[in-house]
Amino acid sequence: MTARLPDETADRPAVEVRRSRRRRRTVAAYRDGDRVIVLLPARMTRAEEEQWVSTMLERLDKQERRRKPTDGSLQRRARELSRRHLDGLAEPASVRWVDNQNRRWGSCTPADRSIRLSERLQGMPSWVIDYVLVHELAHLIEPGHDKRFWALVDRYPRTERARGYLEGVAAAAGLDLGDAMDDIDDLDGVEDDIETVADDRRHP
Repeated sequence: MTARLPDETADRPAVEVRRSRRRRRTVAAYRDGDRVIVLLPARMTRAEEEQWVSTMLERLDKQERRRKPTDGSLQRRARELSRRHLDGLAEPASVRWVDNQNRRWGSCTPADRSIRLSERLQGMPSWVIDYVLVHELAHLIEPGHDKRFWALVDRYPRTERARGYLEGVAAAAGLDLGDAMDDIDDLDGVEDDIETVADDRRHP
């Protein structure tokens, strides 16, 4: 394996290129702190390397933007999830990201029908964010955590998988998921790792 760190520009993050003789058909990229790691087949030329670095940075940026929806798109998504899984019974007045929830993934105030999601969810898979949205939407129908509430949440088909994912994130940070996502400490130390893969057969 070889590594090279191209020059950093004002509009491009630090990039480390790693070449591998075992990598023959794919190019991959992921974030590691402030750097972007790009994995390439060893046989690629420097010109192909530069082309793929630019391509993968663009794809990584687009992927991250999709994982960080705006407040407006978050509210539209919540309404769609309500329609799809809760018979449209949950009608949030507002859904937004907040940066002051250090012990919760999300929260809901049924009195004004507002839902808030922790910014720590940004960058996680969309189906995990959807689960938290469904959880909070269910509180607009059933404020408590009784059997009826959990029956509503379980209508979301990826509930068990999403809870397992959040438990894994919490475990990685040495935390306890807690009951109903209410006891999560700060997870700033959890590293976001995104990988996107492209077939290099289009570039012989």
